[in-house]
Amino acid sequence: MKRRVRAGLALAVPLVLTVPMGAAGAAAAGEGTGPPGGRPGWRLVAAETFDRRLDDARVPWRPDDDGPGSPYDVDMYDNDGAYFATVGGPAFRTQLAKVRTYRKAFSFGERGWLTAELAARDRDGDGRPDRPPTLTSKQGAADIDEPDHRGGVVIRSTRDLPSEYRVEMTLRGLDFGGERNGSWDYPDGRINGYAPGGCKTVFPWASGGDFSRPECEWADARTDSNGFYYMSIMDYRRVAPHDNIFVHSHRKVAMDGYNRYKYTGSGLKYCDPATGRYEPYSAGTGNGVNAIFMTDDRRYPAMPGTEYLMQSECGLAKGGAIVSTVDLRPELLPQNPYTFAIERRNGAYTMEMSGVFAHVGRATFRYTRKFVRDGEPIWHYNREPGEYDGRYNADWTWTGPGGTLVDRDTWPAGSAYPDRFMIGDPHMNFYEGTARVDDIRLYTPEEHATAPGATGVR
Repeated sequence: MKRRVRAGLALAVPLVLTVPMGAAGAAAAGEGTGPPGGRPGWRLVAAETFDRRLDDARVPWRPDDDGPGSPYDVDMYDNDGAYFATVGGPAFRTQLAKVRTYRKAFSFGERGWLTAELAARDRDGDGRPDRPPTLTSKQGAADIDEPDHRGGVVIRSTRDLPSEYRVEMTLRGLDFGGERNGSWDYPDGRINGYAPGGCKTVFPWASGGDFSRPECEWADARTDSNGFYYMSIMDYRRVAPHDNIFVHSHRKVAMDGYNRYKYTGSGLKYCDPATGRYEPYSAGTGNGVNAIFMTDDRRYPAMPGTEYLMQSECGLAKGGAIVSTVDLRPELLPQNPYTFAIERRNGAYTMEMSGVFAHVGRATFRYTRKFVRDGEPIWHYNREPGEYDGRYNADWTWTGPGGTLVDRDTWPAGSAYPDRFMIGDPHMNFYEGTARVDDIRLYTPEEHATAPGATGVR
């Protein structure tokens, strides 16, 4: 059994401060022309404007099996993890043997404070990944291009974030699904952002079911969901693309898109920030942002994943339907970019999003939550052992054709979990599209600021 790496998740505080802002407030926050170098109360310690050339082609692809000797080996939920061997039985190992994963990674920015992590699969066995993702820069922005959902690409912090920080990025382009011109089916033949032709399934990772099925008989990713992580704080160090179940077990705080194709069920809902009322998911355009604080309860009884605390102008929701906090308008990019930021300060996390949103126009929304409030913690919030006393520790038990597996001590006393931010697509069996990312910036509080040129990370 793999060792579980202790990489911290923070638990959400139920009461969130929400500060919607009009045009003046949004302009002060920096939309329209990108974020300014300064923020009141913060000192800029690292910044990437992508004015220098960035091209992942300079780094070769290398095979990686996620095994015990791999730098990407984390815990029982990763690509070759014991969890899947338990719920999938011997059939999982048979199917996994057909998957040839390739990875590449490189650091960039001043003193290498940022790292790109890319992953892809070789399906035809010729020793080269097929339709791999790319990360390049031109005209002062980075282009994420992921032509196949079997790959993934993220930009992450190279080192641990400091004890208090603000990290932000500017989004200048987005094409990872959602409606376009009122339709989920695009004129060029794409469906929810996925290219036409062939099957696109979640093979070989699932939370259950018949793992012996041929690849094309697994759940269809194309008609399920597409999406993108605008900013997320993860709880382990080598943040990189993995299966989607792994990713859902390692988030502290996340702002992401979860664009469900023609969805009419009750598992998602949409907040109209202009009225403060929840609406059916179909009332939006499928370009929503889910602003989620993770907490220690299990969201699903039969699969990994922490419970959601979701704050919006419609109130606080714990569990139940996933809430789209705001609806983006991708057609206005790049002229009207979005800024996404996460702060950790004064014993709380804050999520912030600024730009032009459906129903309200230009605005800034902020949601702040203490590490622990009313018994609700933000998952793995403790960066240091002394910040937490073990009260939310638990064992998670999984059963399936492969037997019984116990994940012991999911959050014990003496644990510590670093904060690492992530932007992009970390799922190696979901999501496909393109995005333009710009102006990634790291701030520390003015009273804690480090010397110019230093990042305050380790």
